[in-house]
Parts: sequence; structure tokens; C-alpha cells
Amino acid sequence: MARDPVCGMEVDERTSTVKSKVGEKEIFFCCPHCKSKFDKDPSKFKI
Repeated sequence: MARDPVCGMEVDERTSTVKSKVGEKEIFFCCPHCKSKFDKDPSKFKI
């Protein structure tokens, strides 16, 4: 399981379709809203 850096929810990276890439690392999100918030300023979130 991965942790959504925006809300802290656990996300199953095997089935999640909501994700972003930072460098070589894939970041998984619980919903498009969290992804959008992260994508605006990734430096605000601990990954």
C-alpha cells in the first residue's frame, strides 16, 4: 500500500489509476482532487 501525500489515506498502488511521477518515483492518490492539489505544488508535500 502507498500513502496519499495530500490526505494521508492508504492507496493500493496495484489498482490505483490516479498517480503522478516525480523524477523516477510514482506517487499514488486516493482521488483526482488530491492529485490536482499535489500537482500544483509538489514541494509542499512530503514524499
